[in-house]
Amino acid sequence: MPANPLISLFNTAFIPLHQTELVRGDDEPIYLPKDNEHALNRIIFAHGFFASALHEIAHWCVAGQERRKLEDFGYWYQPDGRSAERQAEFERVEIKPQALEWIFSVSANVPFEFSADNLEARLGASPSFKTNVQKQVLDYLAKGLPKDAAIWSNRLIKHYRPGYQLSPNDFQLEK
Repeated sequence: MPANPLISLFNTAFIPLHQTELVRGDDEPIYLPKDNEHALNRIIFAHGFFASALHEIAHWCVAGQERRKLEDFGYWYQPDGRSAERQAEFERVEIKPQALEWIFSVSANVPFEFSADNLEARLGASPSFKTNVQKQVLDYLAKGLPKDAAIWSNRLIKHYRPGYQLSPNDFQLEK
């Protein structure tokens, strides 16, 4: 799916609200707060990939105002090749972002894939991680999305699935 409409949807909503723009990147994704050279905060997603944009936006939605002042929201990141212990830690911090990414994917009518982000170690997303992400999705649907996530999901639905209502049935794990 082309990323240009996604960029436009995000930027028209969040440049005025939060001085934050979505930018197609050439390499690894990163969030950069505004600085002396850039008047806007930037969510830079990888290689123009639609899923990368949704994932990075999910992290931005989870981060909140204070963490949005920090490069990459101040998160730790250990590259590909993490041990099983570090992978478990990675999965703990990825539950909310991947839950939002799943919601955004359904909102935009595109496939969602769980990401273990650890190809070198050949550790896929664990069954418990998938279950925890699904539980978080259902919790968001029952209690409401964070404000920026709700704005974004609604914009995606309006553009890609006019009139659609998210349902718990949209978020089933494969058996």
